[in-house]
Amino acid sequence: MKTVAIIQARMSSTRLPGKVMKTLVDRTVLGHVITRSLAIDSVDEVIVATTNREEDKSIEDEALKYGVYCYRGSLDDVLERYYRAAVISQADVVVRITSDCPLLDPQISDAVIKHFLQNSYDYSSSSLSGTFPRGMDTEVFSFKALKAAFESATLEYEHEHVTPYLYQHPGEFRIHHYSNEIDCSQYRLTLDTPEDWELISRVYHELYQGRIFYWDDVQRLFWEKPELALINANVVQKKLGE
Repeated sequence: MKTVAIIQARMSSTRLPGKVMKTLVDRTVLGHVITRSLAIDSVDEVIVATTNREEDKSIEDEALKYGVYCYRGSLDDVLERYYRAAVISQADVVVRITSDCPLLDPQISDAVIKHFLQNSYDYSSSSLSGTFPRGMDTEVFSFKALKAAFESATLEYEHEHVTPYLYQHPGEFRIHHYSNEIDCSQYRLTLDTPEDWELISRVYHELYQGRIFYWDDVQRLFWEKPELALINANVVQKKLGE
């Protein structure tokens, strides 16, 4: 059984254009996300899925620097992008990762994947439980479920956000919400705004020494310097369809 992590990435962003190619210490944001995805034990292959727009050629070039294949497809139909990339890679299990999460914890992602595999779910997620920080998001689903969503989804937001058709149809799929032991949802570690960039840059300045650090390290940092977590505390997460 082949497990493939697919990282969606594009240069266009309404609140922070070009964010995935911003330099974060020694590499780009996308470079950190790729590096962290490659460190997930349960993942057999990592792919970047971007658009076929000229401005996203830089994303393809960045993926190739890390020896990672880049699939290029539709800008708006991200569900189709995932489906086509999964077909090309012959994935049995797909792990959805977004390129705006440079603090992604490979250990958390690995735990979500292993729990998914051990229990034969169709879909499992660390984001829907609302107990992990925003930015530690990992979604796992079978290729069969992805194919069903691709063939059945009709709404625009279902195609833009990839997985709503899966978790909004619990009668069709075996769904699991992977929860953290402690509610840490008050922390925001994703990259959407200048405030997010300031926080993530500060975290990397404090913790990064050329190798991956983990959520436990970030949490200790926030305990020691609680003012850091306040930097982006007022940022409102976009809702589906916005």
